[in-house]
Amino acid sequence: MTLPIEKMLPTLEELPETFLISLDDYSAISLSGEEQSKYLQGQITCDVNDSTQNSLLHGAHCDAKGKVFSTFRLINRLSEHLLLQPKSSLNASLVELKKFGVFAKVTIAETSSLTFYAIVGEHAAEVLEKTFKQVPCSLTPVVQSNSTTLVYIPGQLNRYLIIDETEEIESIMSQFNLPVYTQPIWEMLEINEGFPIISESAIKEYVPQMLNLQAINGISFTKGCYLGQETVARMQYLGKNKRALFSLSGKAENEVIAGDILEKQMGENWRKAGGVIACYQADNGKIYLQAVLASDIEADQTLRLKNNEQSTFELVPLPYSLN
Repeated sequence: MTLPIEKMLPTLEELPETFLISLDDYSAISLSGEEQSKYLQGQITCDVNDSTQNSLLHGAHCDAKGKVFSTFRLINRLSEHLLLQPKSSLNASLVELKKFGVFAKVTIAETSSLTFYAIVGEHAAEVLEKTFKQVPCSLTPVVQSNSTTLVYIPGQLNRYLIIDETEEIESIMSQFNLPVYTQPIWEMLEINEGFPIISESAIKEYVPQMLNLQAINGISFTKGCYLGQETVARMQYLGKNKRALFSLSGKAENEVIAGDILEKQMGENWRKAGGVIACYQADNGKIYLQAVLASDIEADQTLRLKNNEQSTFELVPLPYSLN
């Protein structure tokens, strides 16, 4: 069966207590085979050796110059490594992983048979407990229940990913009797939590520290060599990085898209402040942005979009420290 989808795009404050999100634009890269862990360890920023059947890791996949193809959440499902991420960054990352994967005993592919949903909100755990014997938590972020994988994502709003084969998951979802929202709601929540969303315009534009990967434990500085590791280490230990990821909210007359330029006011003039990498616009006109700006930007800095003088944005505090 097909679940009815809410077409509304509410603000954070307008969301119901508990709801579902159909993650149609969310997917994963799977790695399987005898050398899957060894191979992946040399490709990504987090330490694959810390990954277990119940763990959740954050990380980034970079090119040789340390520029990010994708950011992801790494889990294990049925003996495979899965790099969970939006489809907007998946293809570029997949091509690069396959390019070097021909030299290892590993199979790399997109998980086209899996469907992704999220359950979010105050009573999300209680709803899951009615269907599943074990619900993931901060100590056990990933739980496997028959063919269904549940992933706990902590934050200002509790979120749980529900992952299963396409033919199985709709019947599971129908048991919950909750409103179902579309993918943009997930992106608004990611912006609010400060988890970087890599749109096509942001691929290979930023090093991991510009996306706050170090602040969300997405970089291991002790694991040894991986693609782009020299640049990442230099940014960390030599203080080379001068940019960071920020969340903003505001309004604009025109549509805002990833790749738009933000300007900051300096006296009577405006100067480039950074670039938008993700955007969500609610039905009432409120806009949530994710942007890379100078890391020393003032908290009360006035910002606007280039060529959009009527727009205005302010920084929203991140749920973690950049220090």
